[in-house]
Amino acid sequence: MSLYDPKTTALISIDLQAFITSRPVAPHSAQQVIENTAAIARQLKSQGGTVILVTVGFSADYADAVNHPADEPASFPKGGLPATALEAPPEIVALTVDAHVVKRQWSAFYGTDLDLQLRRRGIKTVILAGIATNFGVESTIRDAYAHSYAVIAAEDAMTSFTAEMHGFSCEKILPRLSRVRMTADILANL
Repeated sequence: MSLYDPKTTALISIDLQAFITSRPVAPHSAQQVIENTAAIARQLKSQGGTVILVTVGFSADYADAVNHPADEPASFPKGGLPATALEAPPEIVALTVDAHVVKRQWSAFYGTDLDLQLRRRGIKTVILAGIATNFGVESTIRDAYAHSYAVIAAEDAMTSFTAEMHGFSCEKILPRLSRVRMTADILANL
């Protein structure tokens, strides 16, 4: 018996675009995250579920980017992100996506219409995947939890910049906000 109804479930894919997937990541490779995300998306769509692609993007002058003092501020190339930095991998491009949300913060909920897109579709459960686990994915999971969605974190369909960052989030933070599951378990329960 399924733990969730695919028709009221959405996969939210976070930042699977060249700007992010080209970085060194661990413990799962970017390619593994892409393949697992695509597998979940295909099966969920085949059963009437929703797929939402979330990417990060900014204006050429970064006027819409967060620019507060920080010990490790984000750095971006001058003149804006090149178009190639925003491209999704072929496996993600090939998916039938129900909505594409562009975010300018870590969380896909902040300053976007993601909550509206989910509620209008009757979504009750969200599955999160993407890069990086403890940044965009975790921030979105925190906000999904605060918005009263049941959350599933696809452990091997997300990764971070170090195995330690990913592990801390998956072992210490996400179990308090979600059900952390492997892709095979998610697919078996759809």
